[in-house]
Amino acid sequence: MERLDLIFEENKKMKSKWILTGAAAIVLLSSFSFLRIFSHQINFNEEVKPILNKHCMACHGGVKKAGGVSFLFEKDMYDPAKSGKPPVVAGDAEESEMMRRILLPEGHEDKMPKDGPPLSAEEVEILTKWIDQGAKWGNHWAYNRVERPSVPSVGSFWARLGFTDDEETHWAKNEIDHFVLEKLREQQLKPAAEADRATLIRRVSLDLTGLPPTDAQVQRFLKDTSPKAYENLVDSLLASSGYGERWAGMWLDLARYADTKGYERDPGRSIWRYRDWLIKAFNEDKPYDKFVVEQLAGDLLPNPTDAQLIATGFHRNTMNNDEGGTQDEEFRVAAVIDRVNTTWDVFQGTTFGCVQCHSHPYDPFTHEEYYKYVAFFNNTRDEDVTSDTPTLRFYGKEDSVRVVKIGQWIKAHQGQKGMKLPDFQRFARIMEPKVNSHDFDQHVNASLLDAKYFGIQDQGTARWPNVTLTGKNRLLLNIGTNAENALLQLHQDSTKGKVILSLELSKVGDTVMVLPVAPDGGKRSLFWTLHSPKTPKEWVKIKWAAFQEALPGKDEAGFADVEKLYAEILTGGVESTPIMYDGHGDLARTTHVFERGNWTVKGKKVNPDVPNLFKESGAKNASMKNRLDLAQWMTSREHPLTARVAVNRIWEQLFGTGIVETVEDFGSQGITPTHQELLDWLSVELMETHQWSLKKLLKQITLSATYRQSAAVTPEKLAQDPFNKWLSRGPRVRLSAEQIRDQLLATSGLLSHKMYGRSVMPLQPDNIWLSPYDGAKWQLSAGEDRYRRALYIYWKRTAPYPSMVMFDAPSREFCQVRRIRTNTPLQALVTLNDPVYLEAAHCFSEAIAAKYASPQEQIREAYRRLTYQSISPKRLQVLLNLYNKSLANYRKDTGATKKLLANDGNATPELAALTVTANAMLNLDEVVTKP
Repeated sequence: MERLDLIFEENKKMKSKWILTGAAAIVLLSSFSFLRIFSHQINFNEEVKPILNKHCMACHGGVKKAGGVSFLFEKDMYDPAKSGKPPVVAGDAEESEMMRRILLPEGHEDKMPKDGPPLSAEEVEILTKWIDQGAKWGNHWAYNRVERPSVPSVGSFWARLGFTDDEETHWAKNEIDHFVLEKLREQQLKPAAEADRATLIRRVSLDLTGLPPTDAQVQRFLKDTSPKAYENLVDSLLASSGYGERWAGMWLDLARYADTKGYERDPGRSIWRYRDWLIKAFNEDKPYDKFVVEQLAGDLLPNPTDAQLIATGFHRNTMNNDEGGTQDEEFRVAAVIDRVNTTWDVFQGTTFGCVQCHSHPYDPFTHEEYYKYVAFFNNTRDEDVTSDTPTLRFYGKEDSVRVVKIGQWIKAHQGQKGMKLPDFQRFARIMEPKVNSHDFDQHVNASLLDAKYFGIQDQGTARWPNVTLTGKNRLLLNIGTNAENALLQLHQDSTKGKVILSLELSKVGDTVMVLPVAPDGGKRSLFWTLHSPKTPKEWVKIKWAAFQEALPGKDEAGFADVEKLYAEILTGGVESTPIMYDGHGDLARTTHVFERGNWTVKGKKVNPDVPNLFKESGAKNASMKNRLDLAQWMTSREHPLTARVAVNRIWEQLFGTGIVETVEDFGSQGITPTHQELLDWLSVELMETHQWSLKKLLKQITLSATYRQSAAVTPEKLAQDPFNKWLSRGPRVRLSAEQIRDQLLATSGLLSHKMYGRSVMPLQPDNIWLSPYDGAKWQLSAGEDRYRRALYIYWKRTAPYPSMVMFDAPSREFCQVRRIRTNTPLQALVTLNDPVYLEAAHCFSEAIAAKYASPQEQIREAYRRLTYQSISPKRLQVLLNLYNKSLANYRKDTGATKKLLANDGNATPELAALTVTANAMLNLDEVVTKP
C-alpha cells in the first residue's frame, strides 16, 4: 500500500510541476501515464501465480491446506478457512484475510508467510491490485488450447511497403524468423550472419541423421550454386535411412529402452523389434498422432497388425523384478505407475508423478485424478512374471505350418460349435487370455516356487478363485514335474467337490497340455489337489492355465491330431517380443486410490478419466474407457499439451535448449518459454499444416535463418545473452554420446550401415561388464556388427555401455526426458583411451597416410575430414609437435608401437605417431561439438 501511495504522490507532483510550467502536451502524457499505471490489468498466470507458488503453496497447496486454506484451485480461494473467513474476497483486498495477514507487522503470530521472508512491496502491490480488480483466475498458459498467433512483421514500415530494403527483411527466411526477430528487437540484439556452407552441411547432417556428411556430400554441396541447394540437401538428409536411426536413438531414452529387465538380477529381454519399429516409423514419417496412438494403444486398434502390437513395446520397457522372494503384484503396480508417469513426462511435459502420493502442490491435479488416470493402464495383462508375457510370438517354419493347418481345420469346420478363427489366431499370437499361476491362493502343502510359479506337493491343495466356466470344455495347462505316478485333480467349489480334471503325471517336461474338461457353468472357485505318494517331495509346477472352448469338429476324424498340433505350437520355444494387452471379464481389475501412494492401502474405487482441468479448457473426453480412447484424446486438436511438447522436444534437439527449457515440465514451476508465440505457432503448424509430419516440421525449422546462423559469438552478445536464450547466433552444443561415437566410426571408415536386428556387443574396456547372477559375458560381436551405430549397442541397465554413460546417457531404468550435458575429465579420458577410439584413430591414420606423405599434409587433411574446415597455423604447429614427440618415442620403443597398433603388420613408428595425433584430434572441442 505504501508503494501505491508513493506512486500516487509522485504522479501528483509530476502533474503539478508540468501544469505550472505550462507544458500542456506533457501534462496530457502524464495523465495518460497515471491512468495506465492504475488501469493495468493484472495477469494471474504471469504475475500472481509465481508469487503464490513462491510464498504460499508450500503450506497452502496440494500437499498441505494449513488452516483449511489452499490456493491451488479457484474455488478454494473463496471457501471459508478454519477461521471462518475466506482468504480472498473478490473486488475487495481490504476485506481479504490473505492480504490482512500479509500486511501484519513483523513478529505478529498471524503474519504470513509464516516461515518465510515477507513479500516485497511490488508483490504486495500486485496481489492487492489483482484482488481489487476481481481476483480473476486463469489457467496456466500450457493448459489452454493452442491457438495460432499472428506472425510478427519484420523490417521497417517502408520496407514492408516495398520502398526500401533493410537487414531484417533480407535476413528472414520463413515465419520462424519473424518471431525470433521480434524478441531480438526487444532485447536490443541483432541476428548473426549465415554460417559458411561447410559448417551448415556438417551441422544439419549431424542434426538430421546423427552422422557427419561424407566428403562427396560436402564437395557436391559446396559446388552447388542453385538457389535451392540447401533445401535439396535438407530433403536428401530427411530421406536417408540414417534419419530414422538418429531420431529413434533419441526416443530410446524416453521409452527407457534396454535389452535387460532391470532391478538386481537384470536378466536379458528380447525387445529389439520395438527399436526396429521406431526406426521404420521415423523413416516412414509416420504422423506423430498415429505414432503416439500406436505406442500407447496399438493393441486396442481394430485388428491390430504385428507392427502395431510391437509399437506397444513402448510401455513394456518397464522393469521386471525376477529376484526370488519378490511379490509380483507389487512390481506389477510399480510398472503401471511408471507407465502413467512416463506418459505424462513424454507426451504431456508434466510432473504428474508426485500426484501418486498427494495432490500436486503447484498445478491443479488432485490425488484422486491420478488414480482415475491409472485406471486406463491397470488392466494390462503383464504381471511381473519371468516369462515377460504377454508377448507377440513369431513362429518358425515348422510351427508356421502347424498354425496354418490348425487355421485350415477351423475354417473347414466353422459351421460347427467350437473356437472361432480370430480367437485361435489371437491366442496363438499372444497366448492371452490366461491366468498366471501366482494368482492361485489358499495354499496347503503348496507354494510359489522362488516367488514365481505355483508348485504343489503330495497331499497339497490350492484355490483358483472366481473362474467363469460357461461354455468352456478345454483347459490349457503349462505344467512340468519330476514326480512319478502323481495324480493332479481340479475340483469345483471345494477340495471335495466335483472333479472336472484328473491328470496322471510322470516326469513331464515343461509343456502345454490341451485337456478336456466338463465343468458346470457359471462363475466358481476351483481347487487343485495332488496325490503323489511315490515321490511326495517332488513339486508339480504350473506356470499358467486357461479355459477355452474346444476347436470345432471335435467329433471328426483327425481332431486329436489337430489338437496335438495346437499343444505343440504353444509348447515350442519361439521368438517373441513383449507387448501390451488388456484383460477383460474375469481378468479386468478394479482401480482404487492408493492412500498416500501406498499400493497396499486401497481407498475409494475410481473409473478411467482425465483431470478436470482439461475438461474446463475445452479438450473433449466424453466416455473414455481405455488406453485407445485416452491416446486419441491426447492427439486431438483440442488437447493443449501434446503438440507443444513434441515441438519443444524437436527444438531442444536442434538448438540444445527447448523454447521451454524444462522440457520435462511445462507446469507453473517450469521455466517460462522464451518464445511462447513461436511455440504455439509451430504447434498449430504441426497439427494443421503438416498433419503431424515431423519431417515437415524439421524441414521448416532447419530452413529458417535462425537455424542457419553462424555460432560465432561476440563479446557483446556473450555478455548480454550468454546462454543464447534469444537465438542471436547459431546452436553450438556438444554432440550426444551416440553422435560422438558414430562420428568417430564414420570418419575413420569403420562405420557399418547395417540396419535392424538384435543388439550388438562392440569393443569396450575390460572388467566393466557385470552379470553376477547368470554369469553372462560380454561376447564381442563379429565382423561389421562391432562397428554398427550406437543405438544398436546391447543395453544392460545395471552395466550400460561405459563410453555412453560418460557422455551423459542414462541407465534407462526410468524415462529420462532430457540429458543434462556435463563436462568432466573422464570424458577426455574416454576419447583418448577407450579401445574403440584407439582402433578408429588407427584406421583413420592408415587412410590418411595412404594418400599424404608429410606429417603436415596428413594433419591438415585429418583436420579437414573431421571438421571440413582449414586448420589454423597455431593448431597445426601444436599437433605437429605432438606428432614429432610421439615419433621419437616410438622409434625408441618398437614394442610400444606394436601394442598401440594391435600388432598390425604395417605397424611403423610413423603410423603410431600419426595415430596418437589423430586420437588427440578426435578429442578436440570443435570435433565433439556441433558447429
